[in-house]
Amino acid sequence: MSEEEFEEVFHRAFAQPIFKEFDKNPIASASIGQVHIAYLSDGTKVAVKLRRLGIKEQVMRDIIILRFLHTLFRPLFSEYTKNSLEAVIEEFAKMIVQEVDLNQELYNLKKFSKTYSYCDVRFPKPYEKFCSEDALVMSYMEGVRFDDKEALMRLGVDFRKVLEKLIDFYAEQMLIKGYFHADPHPGNLLVSGKGELILLDFGMLKRIDNDTRVAIIEMIKSAYEKDYELYISSAKRLGVIAYEAPKSAMAELVERMFEIFSDESLSALTMQRLAFELLESMRDLPFKLPQEAIYILRASAIIEGLGTTYIENFNGIKDILPVLQKNIPRALGYKDSIIEMVWDEIKESPYVLKDFKTTIKKASEGNLQVEMSPLQLEWMQKEIKHYIRPYILAFSLMLLAIFLAQFGGEWQAVAIVLFIAAFLQVVFKA
Repeated sequence: MSEEEFEEVFHRAFAQPIFKEFDKNPIASASIGQVHIAYLSDGTKVAVKLRRLGIKEQVMRDIIILRFLHTLFRPLFSEYTKNSLEAVIEEFAKMIVQEVDLNQELYNLKKFSKTYSYCDVRFPKPYEKFCSEDALVMSYMEGVRFDDKEALMRLGVDFRKVLEKLIDFYAEQMLIKGYFHADPHPGNLLVSGKGELILLDFGMLKRIDNDTRVAIIEMIKSAYEKDYELYISSAKRLGVIAYEAPKSAMAELVERMFEIFSDESLSALTMQRLAFELLESMRDLPFKLPQEAIYILRASAIIEGLGTTYIENFNGIKDILPVLQKNIPRALGYKDSIIEMVWDEIKESPYVLKDFKTTIKKASEGNLQVEMSPLQLEWMQKEIKHYIRPYILAFSLMLLAIFLAQFGGEWQAVAIVLFIAAFLQVVFKA
């Protein structure tokens, strides 16, 4: 941001003088804005995030260009790649528009801090009366970057404990609350001298619906138990794998991937090479990337990357999966006490029996209804269209043949050819 742009943004954001001191040199800078250290009139040290001049308009232009390029090159990609690209672009457009509004980030910070106030994680405190669409004023958080290995060693921080705390916190967000910080890169994660985890930048928060949350839980549980067919089934419900994908073949590929990443004798480079070779063999399989999975996968990849900074051959299957697994009972609502669980089951048993009797009655009367997920319906619609398209074409050719036959002469020959073509279309389809 140039000095002229800074002055314009600063005076637009703070029409009245509120700072005793303001450092114009940013301590952090990104495409959306930059962060400065300042002191309020009472001497309180704060962090001030200023939005770049004209960034909202620039973002809207970029979104238009992205959508145009997607429309232009869409015919070159497979159906699954088209859907994945569209999901990425639309999710990016939705999130980036929210991120350039610092009022939205203020709302996110307040909501997230309240939601996870019981967790052993610290968040900045906003000074709402000084905040606006162009500026966010927060308490200044002292700490070192999560990936600053030398600084953490000087502080005597046990990195494994801090990493486990981070994984536990993300398990809490994704598996239990379904509301998570989608941008945990090293610049947004600090560690205090006491080993406390500090989370910054709340422009990208995502909410996971209950069906998605349950699918993630089942994927983790099945991966931990090496039940790869169940893993594929839950991945289909999540939308990452299309419903028409052969379960047995996909399960075999997933098993091979897990074997690679759980082999402690392999180096990180060897794991990467083998994984890329396997992915290359899977290129034509029906994978998709739904919007709900984009930021889940991104956050997971960033956390795994942070682990590799400190732990040799760190990987998600060997090191993260067990930590996530221990959170599954809470995510599924299991009770801490066996007595509590038994008592709850006893209380629920009359209702379960009643539901069972109702189901049997509906089935005997022919009124039993089966609910299907939107992904299953989408697959069925596509299969039905694929099945009936040749018959529609054949029927159209027959109608055209009958129409042309009315004109007699050489048109009758054309009509006969079209009728034969329509007949063969039906025969070979059958």
